[in-house]
Amino acid sequence: MTNELEGRTLEFAVNLVAYVSDFPRTDPAGIVGRELLKSGTSIGANYREANRAESAEDFIHKTGVVQKEAAETDYWLKISGRCKMGKQGEAETLANEARQLRAIFTTINRKAKRTQAPSRFPLFRCLPIFQWPSLPADLQSGWVP
Repeated sequence: MTNELEGRTLEFAVNLVAYVSDFPRTDPAGIVGRELLKSGTSIGANYREANRAESAEDFIHKTGVVQKEAAETDYWLKISGRCKMGKQGEAETLANEARQLRAIFTTINRKAKRTQAPSRFPLFRCLPIFQWPSLPADLQSGWVP
């Protein structure tokens, strides 16, 4: 699944580049195109980073970033489609793919959170305050200010 999804996000980015390259050479189209390319190409880049995450928290954070970038890409595609900046109909096709990617990464992120949730802050769950050996003697007895 990882390689398949990495390939899918790469193909999406390539299609976005082709779509934006057909934009008219105007300031508004340049701004929308730049934002669209930044958010749309970062979907795959951030997913690749997530696959090489250093921890479960890192993976969850990076897949969360992917969700946000997919949502932002959908937004810029709506603007470009309504302003007729690219080829007709292509904005909606790309927006559909952005929404599908967002749904996939939402599912991945939720599953990762469920899997990882019990291990969050294990130190605070395992050691009551009065058992910490580094605390002064009066605090070890259970007194809490």
